[in-house]
Amino acid sequence: MTVEQNVLQHSQKHQQTLLNQLREVTGTTDIQLLQQALQASNGDLAEAVTYLTEKNAKVPQQDETTYYQTSQVPSDKYISVGSQADSNVIDLTGDDKDDLQRAIALSLAESNRAFRETGITDEEQTISRVLEASIAENKASLKRTHTEVWSDSPNPHDRKRIDNCPVGLKNVGNTCWFSAVIQSLFNLLEFQRLVLNYSPPTKIHDLPRNQKEHRNLPFMQELRNLFSLMVGSKRKYVDPSRAVEILKDAFKSSELQQQDVSEFTHKLLDWLEDAFKIKAEEDREEDKPKNPMVELFYGRFLAVGVLEGKKFENTELFGQYPLQVNGFKDLHECLEAAMIEGEIESLHSAENSAKSGQEHWFTELPPVLTFELSRFEFNQALGRPEKIHNKLEFPSMLYMDRYMDRNREITRIKREEIRRLKEHLTLLQQRLERYLSYGSGPKRFPLADVLQYAMEFASSKPVCTSPVEDIDSSTPLGGVTAQQQPPPSLAEQDSSTPSESSGSVSVPSSTATAAQQQRAPIHKPFTQSRLPPDLPMHPAPRHITEEELRVLEGCLHRWRSEVEYDTRDLQGSITRLHRTIELMYSDKAMMQVPYRLHAVLVHEGQANAGHYWAYIYDPHQRCWMKYNDISVTKSSWEELVRDSFGGYRNASAYCLMYINDKKPFLIEEEFDKETGQILSGMDKLPPDLKQYVKEDNELLAKEIEEWDAFQARKAQHEKFTLAAAATAAASSTSTSSSSPQPMSIECSPPDNAAPQQDPEYMEQPSPTNDSKHLQEDTERAISRVAAEQEERSPEALLNGALKLEYARLLRFAQEDTLPENDYRLQHVIVYFIQNQAPKKILERTLLTQFADRNLAFDERCKSIMHVARAKLDLIKPEEVNMDEYETWHQDYRNFRETTSFMITGLELFHKTNYVEALMYLIYSFQYNKELLTKGLYRGHDEELLGHYRRDCLLKLNEQAAVMFESAEEPEVTTGLGIMNELVVPCIPLLLVDDTDKDLLAVEDMRNRWCSYLGQEMEPNLQEKLTDFLPKLLDCSTEIKSFHDPPKVPACSTLELCERFSRIMSVIRKVAAQAR
Repeated sequence: MTVEQNVLQHSQKHQQTLLNQLREVTGTTDIQLLQQALQASNGDLAEAVTYLTEKNAKVPQQDETTYYQTSQVPSDKYISVGSQADSNVIDLTGDDKDDLQRAIALSLAESNRAFRETGITDEEQTISRVLEASIAENKASLKRTHTEVWSDSPNPHDRKRIDNCPVGLKNVGNTCWFSAVIQSLFNLLEFQRLVLNYSPPTKIHDLPRNQKEHRNLPFMQELRNLFSLMVGSKRKYVDPSRAVEILKDAFKSSELQQQDVSEFTHKLLDWLEDAFKIKAEEDREEDKPKNPMVELFYGRFLAVGVLEGKKFENTELFGQYPLQVNGFKDLHECLEAAMIEGEIESLHSAENSAKSGQEHWFTELPPVLTFELSRFEFNQALGRPEKIHNKLEFPSMLYMDRYMDRNREITRIKREEIRRLKEHLTLLQQRLERYLSYGSGPKRFPLADVLQYAMEFASSKPVCTSPVEDIDSSTPLGGVTAQQQPPPSLAEQDSSTPSESSGSVSVPSSTATAAQQQRAPIHKPFTQSRLPPDLPMHPAPRHITEEELRVLEGCLHRWRSEVEYDTRDLQGSITRLHRTIELMYSDKAMMQVPYRLHAVLVHEGQANAGHYWAYIYDPHQRCWMKYNDISVTKSSWEELVRDSFGGYRNASAYCLMYINDKKPFLIEEEFDKETGQILSGMDKLPPDLKQYVKEDNELLAKEIEEWDAFQARKAQHEKFTLAAAATAAASSTSTSSSSPQPMSIECSPPDNAAPQQDPEYMEQPSPTNDSKHLQEDTERAISRVAAEQEERSPEALLNGALKLEYARLLRFAQEDTLPENDYRLQHVIVYFIQNQAPKKILERTLLTQFADRNLAFDERCKSIMHVARAKLDLIKPEEVNMDEYETWHQDYRNFRETTSFMITGLELFHKTNYVEALMYLIYSFQYNKELLTKGLYRGHDEELLGHYRRDCLLKLNEQAAVMFESAEEPEVTTGLGIMNELVVPCIPLLLVDDTDKDLLAVEDMRNRWCSYLGQEMEPNLQEKLTDFLPKLLDCSTEIKSFHDPPKVPACSTLELCERFSRIMSVIRKVAAQAR
């Protein structure tokens, strides 16, 4: 089928979809009228709705945007706007709209609300099967021009396997589905042994005899090679390209189009079955050879049924057992429904009924029992596939006794008992609902609460006046009550002057009169009329006697007690019934066929795009492992439940693999027949595969050796460079020893020692820059102490100034300030105090401040500076740990650097330069996160940085989507470049943090792009979209590639504080405006 035919057929389906939507929204059933409306509106759904409402309701023409703002672009565009358009406001309050239009607008609003709750909308990522075939053809010939997401690290040490950790599989281009399936099978040790020990047939010399053998035998050999590397490789992950290429070639053939992962698994087992069948035919000693693939994965069930009144029984072979998900809450419900088809009462009764139906009863279960969960279904009305996101629970241990043919009669009895209990349960739940949702109107309340509210109303303090008589409309906002007047009528309000509702602020009469002539009174319902303090908080009865109150309270109290007792009794009965149903199959006789969960294959995304990974149980470590392409990590049952049950994000299980718990050989290691030791690693492999793995490991070892040699040469070169620079610096220092030294926060070295490097946040060439404020503070402290006692010695003055300066900085550290002022940026001591630095670190740092040579050149300051430097020289190494001292100052340098990243990113963000802002925000968040691990006051507000990091990604996603919608080649290329180079590499950072807002942002970005699937667009755009979506939907949390940190210009402390204050003021103003 050609692309033109695909598009034509898809256009016809799209027109039928619009007709169905229009019929549903408007309620019009006349097909000719619906077609006329679509033709008049050029296919625009909103205009068609307006056309029909005008035609049916006979209302004047009005602007459609006043009640429905559609997310579609004009008809000359190829792409419709995505999910971001759902934020448009639908106004239902206008007086000029009739009820029909409001109902339509409300219906459309409900559609948008459903999208926000489920992630599925009419513009969602779906496409017809015909168009899928076209996409597959286009994709087959697609030439990749961008950098692959999965790129190897240049450092081979990063790709080296750690101990005996499981080996991952490299994603070689949208092949995460292959990794999930292969890892699940590889971890079945019996299957692993079968593959590794498989040897191609040798007696049949003319192999391959047909196309099937030409494909299956080479694939089997490549699978052996791949499994051998997964067993004995020293690599962290291996490349499955050769096996994948054979699969891709097969999938390109006409008979294998439109394959999903379930179909791939079917085909894979078929190929393996054929390969072992050929081998079995060669080695057979009996008439009927056994195929190990069939023995391992295939079972049999008995179909017992009635067809038009005639009974029948058939035995059928099954591999993966398909189960429907929609409408069921757990795996047993799915199985119960799958085992019974149609009406089967006639199977159990003696009456000769004409009803048709059948039951399935397993006669033989395979050692590996695989359930295929059908989470994709084709929507006939819309002409497109959709994914079912419903939650479906499944157990870690599954007992299959109730589905076995040998337990047929017992199971039927129990099913009948469960049916009876569920009917009784339904009646009890309906009765309980009448207690919990009492009332006849649209709003229902628990009956016990209604009685309690009535009791509270009757017991409230009676008020003899009208509830409006005590409220003075002229009461000022400050609470001062004026003379009370009854509320004026509407006519009086129209004729009254504004002075009747004046506030508490008095103005001259002439000014007030002028203002009254210019302004009409403004009604403020939430602030103008405040209740006087003596009025009750709730309404109360006007007149009630003590006798009436006593009788009423007695009745209400008694009724409420009765209702609460009945409610508890119903809830207890319902709980007991649930428990009885749950334990129906818990007797020992029905727990003899246990199957333990081995692997769960998960899909995240929509019907036509997504990412796959697997959870596999490791019986030796007794934990779950997550296999996500090259990443293999320990996991937990809780994480598996979150990602696999469904209902959370767009991730859910699509395949469950259970193994017979009474057949341990499936997962047991192989033992050496001579030594009795467990075979592991290379010992598992036959000789030909040992050599294959050995050669690959030698290649990795050689690569590591070359890398280490290169790094050694590079380090030697850098060492010579640094030595030359140090020699030049020493020469420069000796020639300028008489020049003023820069301000140093470190201990100044003795004159005969090599100069130490000062922290850059204090390094300035003169007191006119960054160190100026420190010198001023130091001189101010010295002057204050000297003014109090002029006769004191320099040492006494130094001690007094130190105490005074420390007290000032301590006050700053303890002071509650506005967000615009952060004293940590002004002085390192404030940072140290807030983070509880050791006393010795504080003392040495503060003493260094007074030892600065750049203090004013009067004799008093000079003498104090010399005393401070002498004290520094007298400090012994054991008194202050210099490594700890340097660590604290390095932490402060990191804090300032993080602040610079943050300020720069926020400044660029508010200038709408999102491309440049992103990396600053990303790195500031990461650096800040590392700082906060050491203490709450080590960094900045993580929530603020997280908000702007998230918002910047959303803005870039929006920009890129708009560029893609333009359908112009340069714009499309730029937009996809933004996504591939900036947005997609950052998504794992949001997934790792795992906050609700970050996860919702990721879903919003993905849904925006998924909404383009199924829309009419040029083939080249469809190719680009199909190639891009799997990368966007990859939910791996491993950082695959990232940009280097951007450069931050150096700035003084004063500049840093001023910029920080300005940007925080902007943020505060923006937040206030948003509120």
